[in-house]
Amino acid sequence: MSTAILTGQPVPGSSIEGDLRSLGFDVRVAADAAEAETLLAGVPGNERVALVDARFVGHVHALRLGLTDPRFPLAAIPGAVTAQPAGRQALTRAMARENSAGGGTTLVDSLADRILTALDADGADVHRPELGSLVAAVPADPQARNEARQAVTDVDDEAVRLKSAVKSRDGFFTTYCISPYSRYIARWCARRGLTPNQVTTASLLTALIAAACAATGTRGGFVAAGVLLIASFVLDCTDGQLARYSLQYSTLGAWLDATFDRAKEYAYYAGLALGAARGGDDVWALALGAMVLQTCRHVVDFSFNEANHDATANTSPTAALSDKLDSVGWTVWVRRMIVLPIGERWAMIAVLTAVTTPRITLYALLIGCAFAATYTTAGRVLRSLTRRARRTDRAAGALADLADSGPLAQGFAEALKNPARRLPGFTAPAVALLGGLAVVLTAALTGFGGPWPVVAALGYAVTSGLAVARPLKGALDWLVPPFLRAAEYGTVLVLAAKADVNGALPAAFGLVAAVAYHHYDTVYRIRGNAGAPPAWLVRSIGGHEGRTLLVTVLAALLTASQFKVALTVLAVAVALVVLVESIRFWVSAGAPAVHDEGEPA
Repeated sequence: MSTAILTGQPVPGSSIEGDLRSLGFDVRVAADAAEAETLLAGVPGNERVALVDARFVGHVHALRLGLTDPRFPLAAIPGAVTAQPAGRQALTRAMARENSAGGGTTLVDSLADRILTALDADGADVHRPELGSLVAAVPADPQARNEARQAVTDVDDEAVRLKSAVKSRDGFFTTYCISPYSRYIARWCARRGLTPNQVTTASLLTALIAAACAATGTRGGFVAAGVLLIASFVLDCTDGQLARYSLQYSTLGAWLDATFDRAKEYAYYAGLALGAARGGDDVWALALGAMVLQTCRHVVDFSFNEANHDATANTSPTAALSDKLDSVGWTVWVRRMIVLPIGERWAMIAVLTAVTTPRITLYALLIGCAFAATYTTAGRVLRSLTRRARRTDRAAGALADLADSGPLAQGFAEALKNPARRLPGFTAPAVALLGGLAVVLTAALTGFGGPWPVVAALGYAVTSGLAVARPLKGALDWLVPPFLRAAEYGTVLVLAAKADVNGALPAAFGLVAAVAYHHYDTVYRIRGNAGAPPAWLVRSIGGHEGRTLLVTVLAALLTASQFKVALTVLAVAVALVVLVESIRFWVSAGAPAVHDEGEPA
């Protein structure tokens, strides 16, 4: 239960008490600062508490945004301030100081606003939501009150709330083909008590059914799969809009929304491969290639963003040109579409599934993703080369965590630390690229079962250690994690294809999916400021270089059929370890939720 303390003289005809109760607050009234402090002390420390001026005039949604958002310990709008348990100490301290200064006299101006000033003076981090056209005011006289009430009447509270439920920046397909109606589905769900997590789960189940339909290999199944995939995406948009509409943010919800998107897409690739196999066409290599390419694209995004998370002195002319292009309407949408975001990508997959074959669908996906990856990576390389920025220890630590180095690479990194300091700044991405290319090309150009991939994998462990031997603060060091991902996944794909035995590529698909989940989990922990996965987890699954070496050794020692079984066992083992630890962490750790904001009102 949340408690709202109304301060000051009540205003006849005011709806503030009813508005607060509609938002779930137990309303109490204080005549002066001393009584407000007493009431504040009586609220249990594990509950949210708000101080609201009794003269407040504004929209209910303004109160909702200011007083009920679960992501911020302290928040405020004009005439109201709130604290969750994490912010109670700061609020109590500010209240005690204000009461001491004011002597407990009857309130004349807004106590809530004075408390907010005190919090700011203490350096407290107080969230102030962007209200846009919403009204939140404490009128000083009857005329101002009438004007404020008229302003409330002139703005449709519900229309603003619906608009704010939609992300401010999204793809063309999502913006114009999904969001115009999915926001109303979100409102329908909110009015029936459904939660974003329930909608997220429904989206996952719908996508899995779509994958199962694709796996039938029939034209009817492919058509149903395309329709269901679009339905799944509608629900995928709805869950975030529902979270923003009703401010139902949660740690678990953020994790589910992030990971289920990948699970849905990659399960659908597998469904396409199974459906093609029923028709006599083996496209598992294409499905695995699509997953590898898409995952590496995401790692490029994550690494670049983390490298520049808190960098200073952005003087890149490339970034300036990008900002200029974003000021021209049509270029914004073209640039968003050619990077093939999830909306455009799923729409393309759904349509091609329904009207063509899995092979054509996967070829189109590979071509589109390859072009998008080339475009975005080239732009980021240009930005990095032309940017004069100082990268922080936090950024270097995040990149090191994304590298996922195991005991072998860490051991070589320690041994090569001193020589690495004398090498040029571009060494890290260069050696990561060369070492990765060496192991993938060796596996591709030699026969299955030979010793040379093992030798190349040992060299890859050495170059991986050299790549991370010093802090990753160079202009292009954000390329190290994606190069390492491409090397590991590519080696598994090539060796499974070279085995040329039925079931090897599906087993490799499962292994890469399990490892990719671990890498996505690492990203979302870092984004939520929750730290990287524990060191024991990275060590237990070998790190990227350990898994790469193990797969090459298995290929050298086992027959093709035995290699398939070994890949399957390894996939199951990795999946169990990373899933159990991930679920344990996100359910119990209380890490902060990470959500995209809606469009400002």
